[in-house]
Amino acid sequence: MRCRLHTLLFILTASYLCAADAQSHRALLEKYNAQVRELRQKGAVAEAEKAALAAVAEAERSGQQDVEVAKSWNNLGALYYDTGRYAEAETLFRRSAELWEKLVGPERAELGQGLNNLAVLYLRTGRLKEAEPIMLRVLVFREKSLPADHREVAESLNNLAELYRTEGRYSEAEPLFRRAIGIWEKSLGAEDPKTALGLNNLAVLLNAQGRPREAEPIFKRVLAIQEKVAGPDHPGVGSVLNNLAEVYFEEARYDEAEPLYLRALAIKEKALGPEHPDVATGLNNLASLYRKRQRNAAAEPLQHRALAIREKTLGPNHPETAASLNNLAELYLAEQRYADAEPLYRRALKIWEDAVGPEHPQVATALNNLALLLHMEGRDDESEAAYRRAIATWEKTAGPDHPAAATVLNNLAQVYAGQRQYAQAEALLQRAIAILEKAFGPDHLDLAKPLQNLAAIYQRESRCAAAEPLYRRALTIREKFPPPGPETAAIMESLAALYRTQGLNSEAEAWYERVIPLLETTVGPEHQEVAANLYSLAEMYRQDTRYDKAEPLYRRSLEILEKQQPDQGPALVSSLKNFAAMLRRMKRKTEAVALEAQAKAILQAQAFSPSHAH
Repeated sequence: MRCRLHTLLFILTASYLCAADAQSHRALLEKYNAQVRELRQKGAVAEAEKAALAAVAEAERSGQQDVEVAKSWNNLGALYYDTGRYAEAETLFRRSAELWEKLVGPERAELGQGLNNLAVLYLRTGRLKEAEPIMLRVLVFREKSLPADHREVAESLNNLAELYRTEGRYSEAEPLFRRAIGIWEKSLGAEDPKTALGLNNLAVLLNAQGRPREAEPIFKRVLAIQEKVAGPDHPGVGSVLNNLAEVYFEEARYDEAEPLYLRALAIKEKALGPEHPDVATGLNNLASLYRKRQRNAAAEPLQHRALAIREKTLGPNHPETAASLNNLAELYLAEQRYADAEPLYRRALKIWEDAVGPEHPQVATALNNLALLLHMEGRDDESEAAYRRAIATWEKTAGPDHPAAATVLNNLAQVYAGQRQYAQAEALLQRAIAILEKAFGPDHLDLAKPLQNLAAIYQRESRCAAAEPLYRRALTIREKFPPPGPETAAIMESLAALYRTQGLNSEAEAWYERVIPLLETTVGPEHQEVAANLYSLAEMYRQDTRYDKAEPLYRRSLEILEKQQPDQGPALVSSLKNFAAMLRRMKRKTEAVALEAQAKAILQAQAFSPSHAH
């Protein structure tokens, strides 16, 4: 169970279309600018770009550097921003801001839009240190020169809040978002697109804080506004659909999330083209859903495409590129491709540390995932240190009760359990369970893993009465989220083993008979886990002297293990010896001797096989 990161930037970059002096405001420019505004609002970016280019040509025709030229550059830059052409947009925003400052001075409200858009572009492209001083400067002179409840003050508040959210400064961001929303609702109305924008950004923040129940109704309100105002195929509608799907994802409501992700991706591809960063976000999030549903083959090409888009449009060191690296590494980790996963995790961690500093939620996510890989490779000292740093970061940036902290607590507990430090592991798991129950309620899918892990600790300590209800609760939760997968099978297998250790063989038999066909369906009939459960059930029958039932299970288990030589050598030797022992009791000495000889040959081959450096 790992915390995954999805970055979505949905932030205002409106072109500045103030009324110009009637004497200098030419009719043709007014026509072009009106077309830009109308087409951009509809999401018709290609047509809007034609009108914006025409406006630039008309404004520059006089050869004078006036306010119309500044506005036309800004408007064209906004369109390039919308379509992910950030280098071109930056040039235009800079030229516009410099001309505005030359024409009206350094502290006039008219200058604010050009500077604001430049700062938003810096935020979008991960240049946070460059964005913040500009945003603060714009907010200061807007508050100084405009009424406190002016809509442009709200714009500055919203953008600064979005910067703080990106930096993980959640407590500073929330009051700014709420103040911006209040201004827009008062000045523009409850169903204005800018009000919807502020509500959307507030809901993104709430979901990032682990408050999905507060975020969901806000996203639904925003979606209704956007569909009413802009139509069902507007890119802004796609953004809100993605965000609502994120809430469903976090709550493990995958059947509800998938159609929203698919619709959002289709809208973005149609409106913005196949290589826009927002398309990469949609691909990334859909791939994460597929991973959760054990559809890794469908997820991997989406992750590769998302990474390629982000590296091309945002650059190799952008935080969203790091998110794609992280999620592709997570897929490799699930497939035990550790050598492929580690460099991706380390590259993502470095990007995030450089972009947002060492104490940020994204850094904590990367540390958790790297620590999980290190634990799987048996590098527990390194793993523990990374987990502890991740926990400290989550607690400092998001509070001690954030669900992501529970993920890291659960994972660190597995390190301690592997070292037989059961008391430390138990305390961490109990805390993780309490956090998740508080955040999501008693039946959330993320609870299944820490419940199962705590039950396993009790089982190792022979506290069977404490382990059983936890296993059953974890299984009940898993079964509420079909289809059942290997995780569900693992709980069934643990229950079978628990009953067997207590001598409750009839109960154990029932669980083995459930888990074996489930594994055959989910991981394949010749997987080593199928062989292991066939062997365990055969052993139980052998101990009960039910040899007629044990023999076909032994034989089938051996068939699977023999195909996986030499990787399954120790398991194969054990199966051969125990099957031979049963055959001897059945007075079938010749067959037993043959199996014993096969086991001896495997052991001798292992003894003389060359060693490999790791």
